[in-house]
Amino acid sequence: MNKFSVLFVCTGNICRSPTADGILRQLVSSAQLDGKVEVDSAGTQDYHTGQAPDQRALRHAKRRGYDLSTLRARQVESEDFHRHDLILAMDRSHLAILDRRCPPEHKHKLRLCLEFAHHAKAQEVPDPYYGGEEGFEHVLDLIEDACRGLLAHMQGQLSVA
Repeated sequence: MNKFSVLFVCTGNICRSPTADGILRQLVSSAQLDGKVEVDSAGTQDYHTGQAPDQRALRHAKRRGYDLSTLRARQVESEDFHRHDLILAMDRSHLAILDRRCPPEHKHKLRLCLEFAHHAKAQEVPDPYYGGEEGFEHVLDLIEDACRGLLAHMQGQLSVA
């Protein structure tokens, strides 16, 4: 395998999945894997299609050095199941929606994002949208952990090639 593609999925693609998208892009760049790893994000719903990430997500990510400003929300498309090597849901409800939409030959690509975390005890990334500022910080902590584990996984996949 000489390229690897990951899609992060949440509900509206304005908080959790763009946060994961931005974090992993930076980790990929720092690991000098640009061109070998494709990162994308989408939502199960079309509520915010075309919109930038939530201002709170942008602000908290920026404080940690992640730039989400170029990302725009979109809904998961049929082609995503064919195009990506991993499709990572933020919680079980997203995973269930993806499982219903996914062609049988691609179901092995569906997983929860936090399966790659090394330190998080949680299995799902909670939605910070209706909560306070601390929710966005907690989401960043969880997703940073998962993305570090995911990067190691991808490096292993790429080295097998």
